[in-house]
Amino acid sequence: MFRTRANMKFIVGKKIGMTQIFKEDGTVVPVTLVKAEPNIVTQLKTKDKDGYEAVQIGYGKKRSVKKPQKKTGDFAGLREFKNDGELKIGDKIDVTVFSEGDNVKVSGTTKGKGFQGVVKRHGFHGAPASHGHHHVLRHGGSIGQRFPQHTLKGMRMAGHMGNVRASTRGLKIIKVDSEKNILVINGAIPGNNGGIVEIYGN
Repeated sequence: MFRTRANMKFIVGKKIGMTQIFKEDGTVVPVTLVKAEPNIVTQLKTKDKDGYEAVQIGYGKKRSVKKPQKKTGDFAGLREFKNDGELKIGDKIDVTVFSEGDNVKVSGTTKGKGFQGVVKRHGFHGAPASHGHHHVLRHGGSIGQRFPQHTLKGMRMAGHMGNVRASTRGLKIIKVDSEKNILVINGAIPGNNGGIVEIYGN
C-alpha cells in the first residue's frame, strides 16, 4: 500500500506511448509520455460526513453528458486521493506540480492478455521435447497429490492474465512540458496506450 505524505503530488493522465530520448553523452533513455490535462477538485471528503478524509478530482472530458451525470460535470472520470488539507473545491492540478528529477510511482491497469497457459502466464519451462513426450510441451504437469485430495489454493495454473491494477515504483520525471500538458517519465508504466494512469510523487 502506498502511504501518502504531507504535500504529496498527484495527477491523473492518459498514457500516450513510449519513445526514447538521447542524453548529452549519447546514451539512450527509454521514456513514456503521459498527457495530463488539468485536474479539477470536485469534492472534499471529511471524516465526520464520509468516514474518511480524501480529495476527489475530475479529469478529462466526456463526449456527451447525460442528465443524471450533469451534477458531477462533464469529466471523463473521478479519482480520490489522500487530502493534505491544502486543496479546495475548484482548485486545478496540472503538470507543473512535478519537476524534472522527481521520483514518482505510476499506477494503472495492465494489458489484458486473455486466457493463457502456464508457460506465458507463470514462466514455466515446459516439458522436454524428446523421449516420448508428445503434445505436452506446454502443459503444466502435476497439480495435486494424494493428501489432501484436492487442488491447493494458489496453485499456478492456466487462467486469465492481465487486466489488473498494478504500480511501478522508482520512476523519474525526465521532462515537464507545461504547454502541451505532457510528462516524460523514464521507463515503462502499466497499461495500454490511451489508458488512464495515476502519478504520485512526494
